Amino acid sequence: MALQMRPDLRMSQQLVMTPQLQQAIKLLQLSRIELTDLVRDELLENPLLEESQELGTGSDDGGDGDSGDGSGADGGSDSDRDAAPEPVAEVKVEEVKVADDFDWKSVLENNTYLPPDPGAGGGGGDELPSLEATHSAPETLDEHLLWQVRMSNYSALDEEIAEYIIRCLGSDGSLGDVTVTQIGRRLGVSPLQVETVLRRVQCLDPVAIASRNLAECLWIQANHPEHPIEDPLVLGIIAKHLHKLENRGYPAIARDMGEALEEVYEATKVIMGLDPRPARDYISESPQYVVPDVYIHKIGEDFVVTLNDDGLPKLRISNYYRSAVHSNAKTKEYISERLRSAQWLIRSIQQRQRTIVKVTKSILKFQREFFEKGVQHLRPLILKDVAEDISMHESTVSRVTTNKYVHTPQGIFELKYFFNTGISRRGGDELASEAVKTKIKILIDNENPAKPYSDQKIVELLCEEGIDIARRTVAKYREQLNVLSSSKRRRLF
Repeated sequence: MALQMRPDLRMSQQLVMTPQLQQAIKLLQLSRIELTDLVRDELLENPLLEESQELGTGSDDGGDGDSGDGSGADGGSDSDRDAAPEPVAEVKVEEVKVADDFDWKSVLENNTYLPPDPGAGGGGGDELPSLEATHSAPETLDEHLLWQVRMSNYSALDEEIAEYIIRCLGSDGSLGDVTVTQIGRRLGVSPLQVETVLRRVQCLDPVAIASRNLAECLWIQANHPEHPIEDPLVLGIIAKHLHKLENRGYPAIARDMGEALEEVYEATKVIMGLDPRPARDYISESPQYVVPDVYIHKIGEDFVVTLNDDGLPKLRISNYYRSAVHSNAKTKEYISERLRSAQWLIRSIQQRQRTIVKVTKSILKFQREFFEKGVQHLRPLILKDVAEDISMHESTVSRVTTNKYVHTPQGIFELKYFFNTGISRRGGDELASEAVKTKIKILIDNENPAKPYSDQKIVELLCEEGIDIARRTVAKYREQLNVLSSSKRRRLF
């Protein structure tokens, strides 16, 4: 059979991601801060967008009356077409003459933080804030150490080495993986000279800064000239048995050191008085505040879901630029394109806010006992349950619950917090994994410190409450709660 070419018609369907849908999906998964930054960027790039002081996310200009395909650009109302910028009235500024006998001293005393002149008759100094009450940036660890180095008798080369060492410190104040040989090679000096300067830096305040490991940190503090620890047992434990001390191996330490167990306990108390992180007072991490996207308030017997629009820019379309759509062809094309972009953005933000409220209401319906009674009454919930309830796809619910927070009577939670796997219970119903974690935390908090519960014992205690759970699962939940094992939680003194 010979090959031949011929025209052929076929009908098929395929899913096409329109620009509007792509933008809506992108906005849906953004956090509150990311959305604010994106809107600010759009306000700078799109001249047809302007920020409104009115309540609400959008305005009537970007409502359903304008189609997203750009037809709204040509179908504006007569009032929009005739809209023009109002003329700005000229304001005549007259020159103000200042009297020669003006009391400048009184003005400065009442409008500055400088103390008033004692010779002046007016008071008011008591109302000014004190010097300690004025705001100043906290001193950093580098600044504190460099000040000490420059106030000491370091040579020029030693000061350069000390400054390089200080600049290499990690956030916890340790030298980390940086070696003396690397510093010497970088500065072109001998490792012995770097080691000598490092010893001096480690004696600065805070003591044992720039340590390379925990043993060196504790050893420097124990041998500090101002308050040395002369107990050989303490020094021996620091030098040889820190790993056993971490695992509470007190009997093994007593055998190796040839000391009584009580003496090992007393030496351990001394070591526990040392600071393993001497730079902790200079770690200044600014607090990260969470702004909820939605609120759930209890009014009477009902819960009310309200959207939090505070802090989000309110957008509207500028009539000044939209009125220029009937200018020349090039201007009309640009204005029409910017107008469609502005309308898509406003509608996408409105759709995003409506979807967040809809998902939150669905979560409230499934987790009502949590909002009334607390974490222990959290139910198992998956994305499919909420998706079927609000007739949306699971991926949409996943995007909505990512980096979105809700303020509830029980506290502020991420929306993903309410989705948990189920732990079987005797009686047919299931318990959420977060509720089981809370029960494990309560059991550990109320245990005897001298005889902490093992993972197997926690399994047995939960089994008495009708919760069937494996020991491996208890260990996993305990690690997620940042709780040590029973051997490391045991306190013998």
